[in-house]
Formats: sequence, C-alpha cells, structure tokens
Amino acid sequence: MLHRHPLLSLLTGGYLAFVAWVTLTPQVYAAEHIEIIYRILAALHRRGYLLSVDNSELEFLANIALFVPVGMFLLLLLGTRLWWLALTASFAMTIVIEAVQRSIPGRVSDERDLLANGLGAVIGVLIALVLTLPAALRRRRQRQRRAHRQVRVPTH
Repeated sequence: MLHRHPLLSLLTGGYLAFVAWVTLTPQVYAAEHIEIIYRILAALHRRGYLLSVDNSELEFLANIALFVPVGMFLLLLLGTRLWWLALTASFAMTIVIEAVQRSIPGRVSDERDLLANGLGAVIGVLIALVLTLPAALRRRRQRQRRAHRQVRVPTH
C-alpha cells in the first residue's frame, strides 16, 4: 500500500506528525500557535458572530476538525473496503494520544477529546467514502463486465 501510493503515504505521515506535534507537545509550546484561534473567536464575538460558542466548544470543534483529515487520509491509504480499519486506527490513535497526554506537562486528558476526535475521524471516513464512491462504482462495473465476459459460453 505504501509503495502504491507514495505521495499519499507521505501526506498522511506528514499530517499524522502534525497531529502528534499539536497533541503531544507540552501545552506552553502548542498554546502559542493555537492562540490565533482564540483571537479569531474573540474578533468574531466583538462583531456579534458565534456568540454562543465559548472556548470549551471551540476546543471541541477544533478537535473534531483535527481528526477529519486523519479519517480521510487513512481511508484513502487503506482503501474503501477497509473503512472499518481506518476508523479503528483513528480511534486507537486518539486513545494513545489521551493516555500519553497524562504524562505531558500542561496537558489534560479529557474524555470529551475522545468523543471529538472519534467524531472527526467518522466524518473524515464518510467524506472520503462519498468522494471515492464514483470511482468505486466504476471499478465494480468494470469487474462485473469482465466477469460477465469470462462466463459467456459461445452459442452455436
């Protein structure tokens, strides 16, 4: 799979490294880079937008958004028939992240993160399934045509 899709493998590895950096670095380092999200929310609040979204909800939504590409990349890398493996790997990844965060200064392991990351992975897998559906249907029709041609018995 990695040799068949080298660019996709590279992109997936790069994104997973980014997720590791965001989730597994001490909070003081990550907070500097994530602060822009809170500034954007504050600016939107000042203009009267998204007033019902607080920092806790923003963090939950950000965790969902962080894992949407994880689900998409893993599904594209593993293939549509192994959608369940893409989901399992995504859930396992978030469980490992939450377990490791307990030993990282400034990080807090939270059950809501498990839910948000899992939801993001499910959304990502579903998006990738929808985007790959036309190609999957085309491959299925081609397989059926080939099978039908092989089964035909010449009539005399």
